[in-house]
Amino acid sequence: MSASSPPLRFSKMHGAGNDFVVLDLRDGTPPPDAEQCRALADRHVGVGCDQILTIEAPHAAGAVARYRIWNADGSSSQQCGNGARCVAAWLVRDGAAGASGFVLESPAGLHAVDCDGAHFRIAMGVPAFAPDDVPLVGFAAAPLYTGVLDDGTPVAFGAASMGNPHAVIEVDDLQVAPVARIGAALQASRWFPESVNVGFAQVLATDRIALRVFERGVGETRACGSGACAAVAVLARRGRIARCADVSLPGGTLRIAWPEDTATLTMAGPAAFVFEGEWSA
Repeated sequence: MSASSPPLRFSKMHGAGNDFVVLDLRDGTPPPDAEQCRALADRHVGVGCDQILTIEAPHAAGAVARYRIWNADGSSSQQCGNGARCVAAWLVRDGAAGASGFVLESPAGLHAVDCDGAHFRIAMGVPAFAPDDVPLVGFAAAPLYTGVLDDGTPVAFGAASMGNPHAVIEVDDLQVAPVARIGAALQASRWFPESVNVGFAQVLATDRIALRVFERGVGETRACGSGACAAVAVLARRGRIARCADVSLPGGTLRIAWPEDTATLTMAGPAAFVFEGEWSA
């Protein structure tokens, strides 16, 4: 943003601790470039966030708005479940959408939205497991993949796409899991040509897991909505948990439901406004 540019109005929001800078660009204002995203996301000299969400005029018929996702490092993302709930809450507050029964457009497709008090339920689509859909290379399709990282560490993981790529590693103790080390190694591995969001899941009960996620372009976040969806899908497909489960993340709890393999998976959880502001740089 140049010195002559007007200040950029924003909303600071979070969904289960996964925090966002939300920009209303429905008037056709172009989204921030990579340098501007990095400046906005900087927690010391910017606003600070995991991702920037831009709300734009829809392209698809029937959608009330389109949103796009920009990571803290300036890269773009195809999906963000916690961000989708925040966009939904923002549009309801703005009056552009009713309390429920509307549709959002994301880079990954269309998402039906319903509201239950302070919680929003988002239809996140049908999980895809084929290696080409993730994408994952060097493996034949399987519920669980095993391999050896470049540093010699053996790893076992499930993989799924929720519109963006996810690897899910089941661990016995989430508190001591090597989230940053293994997460970064998988993101840089030849197996994931578009990098990957890496979830570390501990099964607590048949209907409850604990999860930490190392996101591409961000690092570990307090919550990851699409990561929670992928974790439930991968673990339920292996028979480790039920198809409806609570996912406990460092920032809060999400409710994931996946009735059957061909059904749309839904995610429900909170969306909160933190503050409004204007940014210039």
